[in-house]
Amino acid sequence: MSTLFYPLTVRSVQADTAEAAIVCFEVPDALRTQFVFTQGQYLTLRTEIEGQDLRRSYSICAGVDDKELRVGVRRVGGGVFSNWVNEHLKAGDQIQVMPPQGRFFVPIDAAAQRHYLGIAGGSGITPILSIMKTVLAREPGSRFTLIYGNRSVQSTMFKEELEDLKNRYLTRLVLHHVFSAEDTDAPLNMGLMNRDKIAQFLATVVPAQQVSEAFVCGPYQMNDEAESALLAAGVEQAHIHIERFGVLPAAGSAAAQQAGRSQDAHSAQITLIRDGLTRNFPFKEQHASLLQAAEAAGLEVPFSCTSGVCGTCRAKCTQGEVRMERNFALNAAEVAEGFVLTCQCRPLSASVTLSFDER
Repeated sequence: MSTLFYPLTVRSVQADTAEAAIVCFEVPDALRTQFVFTQGQYLTLRTEIEGQDLRRSYSICAGVDDKELRVGVRRVGGGVFSNWVNEHLKAGDQIQVMPPQGRFFVPIDAAAQRHYLGIAGGSGITPILSIMKTVLAREPGSRFTLIYGNRSVQSTMFKEELEDLKNRYLTRLVLHHVFSAEDTDAPLNMGLMNRDKIAQFLATVVPAQQVSEAFVCGPYQMNDEAESALLAAGVEQAHIHIERFGVLPAAGSAAAQQAGRSQDAHSAQITLIRDGLTRNFPFKEQHASLLQAAEAAGLEVPFSCTSGVCGTCRAKCTQGEVRMERNFALNAAEVAEGFVLTCQCRPLSASVTLSFDER
């Protein structure tokens, strides 16, 4: 799994709604192996905008059998990258792309007879669409129910593609749209995608005891509400998978944050392993994280969101001790194995070894 960036040419940029575009890439034969993806994964894009080196992660919205590599990009208020994509990126442009990353999936089993539940809000449909298309194509005995929340019909991403899928898999795909700013004939399909709304679905149209795997992706409030509803309905935590695009700002004052760092090492020697090469650099007290210390030392390391959400900066701590301030990307088993998010790590010991080759 490479964490290097490669130049890809944009094949097309198509408006999907007034607020979102679908970007499709040309993948040259020499890079096809690097860009093979698993349903639910994402790409990290990198470009320079007004003199700034920016990178953002966007979920792949194609099924693994589709003959294209594409992502969906929805405008975000104040989002420099997403607005640039929607306003300026065009076919023929070249952009730096990191090969697919992420673990928002369960392995496909052609013999399985599972009932998947997708709960999506807004642009959270992008990875779930990839999962849904792949499951329906490769697990003929499985079925999929999607609960998809948007403000209105017009703001619904992939509306026509979802209807096409429904027509193709009439007996195995069920779609439930929920609109927060538009009236419908059924009260169940109106309102916010909160815990009560999702609990209503779990108590009526898709009983929780029938859910084999649940995939949740959307605004952070919806993610938390959906998780609470699923757990309360009896779906086991191990079968609830959440992909987060954003989180609440870090809580607490600067003083409280400083108190949380009271046990951190004031300085440390860091060893970083990437692509078989070993580099050493110092961590100093003023560095916010090990990632920032590596950048200050002039090292190129993989990252995207820097808020503990995407997991692009994931590495394994093979020696020494570190502390993560926030973690929304790694599960308990991964943390127990020593995996960390370098954008959120500060050292507890005088020396730390991190390996980006173990991901």
